[in-house]
Amino acid sequence: MALSADILRGYTDTILLKCLDGGDSYGYQMIKQIGDKSGGALQLKEPTLYTAFRRLAQEGLIDSYWGDEQSGARRRYYRLTVKGRERLFSDQEAWRETKHVLDTLLLDGNE
Repeated sequence: MALSADILRGYTDTILLKCLDGGDSYGYQMIKQIGDKSGGALQLKEPTLYTAFRRLAQEGLIDSYWGDEQSGARRRYYRLTVKGRERLFSDQEAWRETKHVLDTLLLDGNE
């Protein structure tokens, strides 16, 4: 089941920050990782990804550098900054609180 874009819209940045929490990465690799980890429920589009990268970089949450590929195309890698790691922690706490409230409101208590 594909997830609603409306539900996910506010969480794209946090999802990307979480991906980078595991180490530096590049766009295609992150798209694949998100798709795989979500069981295909979330398929991030390239324009969404690169718009988010620009926004996160402008906020100082990530930075980027060119990789040194020996074969194939050169890739731009992204990494989490200290500020980005702080934001990820804050966003994760906010998600836990939001999830708790929504579980309380939407589930019958037997979950």
